[in-house]
Amino acid sequence: MKREFRTIALTGKQTDARVEESMRLLVPHLLEADRRVVLDEAISIEFNDLPVTRLDRQSLVDEADLLVAIGGDGTMLYANRLAAGAGLPLLGINRGRLGFLADIGTDEMLARVAEVLDGRYAEEHRLMLTAELDDGQQTAQAIALNDVVLQRRETGRMLDFETWIDGVYVNTHGGDGLVVATPTGSTAYALSGGGPILHPGVGAIALVPICPHTLSDRPLVVGADAVIEIRLVAHADTRSEVICDGRVLGELLPGQRLTITRAPCDAILIHPRDHDYFRILRSKLHWGRGNRGQDNSGSGQGGNRER
Repeated sequence: MKREFRTIALTGKQTDARVEESMRLLVPHLLEADRRVVLDEAISIEFNDLPVTRLDRQSLVDEADLLVAIGGDGTMLYANRLAAGAGLPLLGINRGRLGFLADIGTDEMLARVAEVLDGRYAEEHRLMLTAELDDGQQTAQAIALNDVVLQRRETGRMLDFETWIDGVYVNTHGGDGLVVATPTGSTAYALSGGGPILHPGVGAIALVPICPHTLSDRPLVVGADAVIEIRLVAHADTRSEVICDGRVLGELLPGQRLTITRAPCDAILIHPRDHDYFRILRSKLHWGRGNRGQDNSGSGQGGNRER
């Protein structure tokens, strides 16, 4: 059964003039559709006499039926942190550069939003990760839709660290760090490290070394329910930090443990009904461009390939 979106929450990077422009178009459109509009309290854009309500983050999540994020994928990650754990669906309007997550363009924004309000949309659940940094006395915790990254901090020395999967020792790595990525994050930092592209529907996690010292230290894919543990090997001048979706969780010190598991909740993304993941890959990764002038739009014919 389709969800009914009656209260729509908006968020975005208000310092971007393109985001403000889109919000000024979208707010009256939603009001004309007889929807209640609430804004992230961080948005100070004025809408004259239009009946919009600014709410703190907790109230925003509690009262909204749908969260619309206007911006790039960074904005989507921020919005997901607001919505995570509350079962609040997330719709992305792309005003950024790539748009793997925010997949509605501004030229089609009003028409696509109208379709969603009319119940013509696709709902997708995306795996997330929980990272726990344990120093033996207290635990810092965060969730990630894209990735959890262990990286060097304020040092020119490479890191030596161990990985354990489900309590079983895997390897001791030397390099700049490690990206632990969801299928969503497989097209982000992990991809630049030579990691595989994982379809969002795959229940898996990718471990991708960052600039490994040993050429045989290759990406590893494990099941979504694997318990991943990372331990830093003690050396002089070794400092590292843990990043969850671009935000610092804390410093990992020798003797501490970083544990990464599947989060107890999924991210819920709302897409246009004709959403096509592979079309997004072709567009964003420029697949097939300059390939003898052939049309790579996908005719289903296999193409007329010369031999």
